[in-house]
Amino acid sequence: MLIDPKSIISLLPDKPGVYQFMDTSGTIIYVGKAKNLKKRVSSYFSKNQSGKTNALLKKTEQIRHIVVDNESDALFLENNLIKKQQPRYNILLKDDKTFPWICIKNEPFPRVFSTRNIIKDGSFYFGPYTSGVMVKTLITLIRQLYQLRTCSYTLTNENISSGKFKVCLEYHIGNCKAPCIGKQSEAEYLENIKQIRDILKGNIASVIDHLKILMVSCARELRFEDAQKIKDKIDILSKYKSRSTIVSTTIKNVDVYGYAEDSGNAYINYLKVSHGAVIQAFTLELKSQIDEEKKSLLGIGITEIRQRLNSDSGELIVPFKPDILIDKLKYIVPEIGDKKKLLDLATRNAIYYKLEQKKRNSEKAPEARTGKNLEKVRNDLHMPDLPVHIECFDNSNIMGNNPVAACVVFRNGKPSKKDYRHFNIKTVSGPDDFSSMEEIVYRRYNRMLDENTNLPQLVIIDGGKGQLSSAMKSLEKLNLREKITLIGIVKKLEEIYFPGDSIPIYLDKNSYSLKLIQQIRNEAHRFGINFHRDKRSSEMTKSSLDQIKGIGPKTKEVLLKHFGSVEKVSNAAQNDLEKVVGVRKAVILTSYFEKRS
Repeated sequence: MLIDPKSIISLLPDKPGVYQFMDTSGTIIYVGKAKNLKKRVSSYFSKNQSGKTNALLKKTEQIRHIVVDNESDALFLENNLIKKQQPRYNILLKDDKTFPWICIKNEPFPRVFSTRNIIKDGSFYFGPYTSGVMVKTLITLIRQLYQLRTCSYTLTNENISSGKFKVCLEYHIGNCKAPCIGKQSEAEYLENIKQIRDILKGNIASVIDHLKILMVSCARELRFEDAQKIKDKIDILSKYKSRSTIVSTTIKNVDVYGYAEDSGNAYINYLKVSHGAVIQAFTLELKSQIDEEKKSLLGIGITEIRQRLNSDSGELIVPFKPDILIDKLKYIVPEIGDKKKLLDLATRNAIYYKLEQKKRNSEKAPEARTGKNLEKVRNDLHMPDLPVHIECFDNSNIMGNNPVAACVVFRNGKPSKKDYRHFNIKTVSGPDDFSSMEEIVYRRYNRMLDENTNLPQLVIIDGGKGQLSSAMKSLEKLNLREKITLIGIVKKLEEIYFPGDSIPIYLDKNSYSLKLIQQIRNEAHRFGINFHRDKRSSEMTKSSLDQIKGIGPKTKEVLLKHFGSVEKVSNAAQNDLEKVVGVRKAVILTSYFEKRS
């Protein structure tokens, strides 16, 4: 510990405020709030602190404090300092300023649109909405109900009366009533805006009641077409309202906070209830860096959510009261009734979010993804064990010349190139793929048994039933038939064969299993072809330059480096050869290649 606790505590007042732990470089590493600064800070130096708290204290050289007027100020100051300083040991809070809003513009014949930027010009902003889908749904609903302008014209009385504007396509397709040329009065337009504001506030019932009065009035005046249009609006609003979560018509404007936690994290679900319906939902995740009490975490979460989502509700339903209460807010911990049902709903949402995050994080982990994918392979191939170790064999020869084979190894679904092996065929003469496969499979696993090396769970043979049967003969000789799953893959139709089964299986072309098998087969083919090419090149080089008397290894290296290949050396003019290896050796080379041609 870099500080003297007694000297620090003696300077602290018995007043509300914020304290800051600072390290040797003067960086703020933790910010906290307190009803009583002296009592709260002294609690850090009591016995039986957690490992995380001890780690914080070991790095602390200085503790500063700020005294405020009341507990609410301490709560808000703490929240702002955390977001500004991002201290290492505080909960992780990220200030998200990209939530969308719905704006009713302060202008003649106001436009209604979504935005992420708030301009303080007297316009009305509703939100912010935590879901872009919700914003689109509301904008679509408003467009269905009301014919609003979308143009950016300045629709003053002078501009309209002077005939400055012309109607646009929106008027012709029935989306706008053309207030720009005086076809819609401002009073009628503003009545629509009033109803839109009620809808965005969640007061859909009052809008429906108003529309019903208008519908009856139109019917009495025998304006049946207008009455039908109003009825259509009522139907749209009623359907939208029925999709909202109705909780209680007696609950008008309440914020509900559900709480869940696991090791190191807290999840706070927020529900906005207006006129008996849930109109907004959001879950905040807090990542705690040291051990924080849940009362403190809930208080921080409520402060953050109210700031982010611009909540103005004076009544909060909570599972328990936070450590510091915001002034002029009413906190309710219900035990029965509709408010308890609301709290249970918010709590369930917090728990569901926690489980979703756990599942998402586990699926993101490479080991989890690999295990899940290999489990698919095991199921698709009906294997007894998970194929964490896979090997694949491929033969390569041209008309029986330079027969070679390759074995590639995959571990946990990834190439393990250090384990790749090449084979020169030793016991087979001529182009006999079956016997070659039998030889290399036997040699591979006989050696692994001798060296007591772990065997693969899956072996893939690049070839059809003949090569597969040959490989199986070797496994049977080594008593490995029951210990290793063996399959063959035929490239043309990507058929998968099992030993002794004449009918292939076809895996879904988009399945992970087939894609992995294809990747391993292609890698074996590439590795084998490269080895065969290198061997042919080596043989060709050896059969020409190495047989010329008077041309040693160093001269051969100089020639190949300069000309690039034996063929180019054989076609080179004598004077070009003289420039590289001198007159005597140039004569030897020219004479040798002339005799061969």
